[in-house]
Amino acid sequence: MGLGGCIILIAAGAILTFATDWDMEGVNLDLVGIILMIVGLIGVTTFSSIARRRRVVVPPSTPVVGDEPHHHRRDGYSDGYGV
Repeated sequence: MGLGGCIILIAAGAILTFATDWDMEGVNLDLVGIILMIVGLIGVTTFSSIARRRRVVVPPSTPVVGDEPHHHRRDGYSDGYGV
């Protein structure tokens, strides 16, 4: 679930808790709304901690001394084929 889904859960929970006056037998809509808001908040905190961890920049490693890249010229003359 992404950040958008968590925000939708928070909004739906707030609507059920604060903006409705429905009465359903056997279901407490205020409690359902509070549960949805709590789950949404847990999701937002989890998502933000994972996103923060993902943005950590690791400095590049230092090159090994003596490890030089090999540059081969392929111009047809220096490799013995053009002689």
